[in-house]
Amino acid sequence: MTAEGHLLFSVASLIMAHKLEITTELAQGDWLHMVPGVLLGALLPDIDHPSSIPGRLLRILSIPISKLCGHRGFTHSLIAWLLLMIACYQWLPSQWAIPNDLLQAFLLGYISHLIADILTPSGVPFLWPLPLRFCLPLLRSKSNKRAERFVAIALTVCACLLPAGYNFDLHSQFDSVIKYIHNQIDTYLPT
Repeated sequence: MTAEGHLLFSVASLIMAHKLEITTELAQGDWLHMVPGVLLGALLPDIDHPSSIPGRLLRILSIPISKLCGHRGFTHSLIAWLLLMIACYQWLPSQWAIPNDLLQAFLLGYISHLIADILTPSGVPFLWPLPLRFCLPLLRSKSNKRAERFVAIALTVCACLLPAGYNFDLHSQFDSVIKYIHNQIDTYLPT
């Protein structure tokens, strides 16, 4: 997926998270905090690719990460996302007055990048270092920007059509994701 596709997908994800009131911060947050946060988060996983936008801006980090893990390796995993979440809430100095809505949008942008990459044939290694890749290849061509835009716009329209305060049972959704991951592990790594 291209940087443009990830940016569009992240904004659509932010609108959906806002409408579904996933967290209080995303439901009531300041859009001037949340939009830059989600956009930055959406680009960060590609720091493992020196030709990407974050790879070119932070070459000193990108090249070693690329050599160690390759593209769509560690930075495209749940471990990376969890470490980033811990870093955002535990390791940032308390003197830095970073709003919670910006942090949550940043984390949402990061996970939206991973979800968007699932839609490509290469998928993502959610359970890195396990070699299992998760994919739902709706976007078959690497250079099909029209399909990327269509998916992002369709998601945005769906998000905008959701009524405000839509009741979203996050617990049952989380259980469904865990069951799916468990089934995938059982399929690819039989005991």
